[in-house]
Amino acid sequence: MDVTSERLTIPIGSQSMGAYLARPTAPGPHPGVIVFMEVFGVNHHIRAVTDRVAGEGYVALAPDVFHRTAPGIELGYDDAGLKRGIELMSKTTASEALADTKAALAALQARPDVDGRGAGVMGFCFGGHLTYLAACELPFAAAASYYGGGVAVGAPGGEAPPTIDRTPGITGRILCFFGEKDDYIPLDQAEKIRAALAAAGVRHEVVIYPGVGHGFHCDERPSYDRTAADDAWRRTTALFREELC
Repeated sequence: MDVTSERLTIPIGSQSMGAYLARPTAPGPHPGVIVFMEVFGVNHHIRAVTDRVAGEGYVALAPDVFHRTAPGIELGYDDAGLKRGIELMSKTTASEALADTKAALAALQARPDVDGRGAGVMGFCFGGHLTYLAACELPFAAAASYYGGGVAVGAPGGEAPPTIDRTPGITGRILCFFGEKDDYIPLDQAEKIRAALAAAGVRHEVVIYPGVGHGFHCDERPSYDRTAADDAWRRTTALFREELC
């Protein structure tokens, strides 16, 4: 499906947040999907993912979660980029992230080319954590969290309660993807998430890919694994098709 894209500015109180939007050129309305960035910002890879989501038939919006501290920043997948991204992530609180999510969702739902059948959310790394958090606190019909770090041990900015303790608030369906060899997310944390979702009665699936590390979905990182990435994408598009369309 052909897509078009543009840059948006979304108001949040007295501030504003940049965002990248991609949408099908075919007449809508279409379901809306929020795409959360990694710690590297709304960079080339995240824009490519957003375009790809739009190509599946959705209006996709990638908000700049670092707009308070480093608006518009785009970092590379190197040591310097990772260091800077982690620094910016540490300055982002759960409350701020949720405010950003609410504003992004409102901007999506206000568009005439977005229908009201329910919205989806997905994200990677830090964005995977934000995806899980958003699913806990807001009425998303479908969520796909890719290697969301820290979900089982805390919340952005160290705010209470930890994200995993918010799990009973999930009303939609969620998929969580992890790599068996992820140096940032031990397997016991993935299993803790699985247990919390089951205990809360959430419709879910936790998928752990054997022999795969962190960032396996990003084809611009050395840890890219095409087999795992393709399978996770297949599951994600099926989730959105079944829950949003």
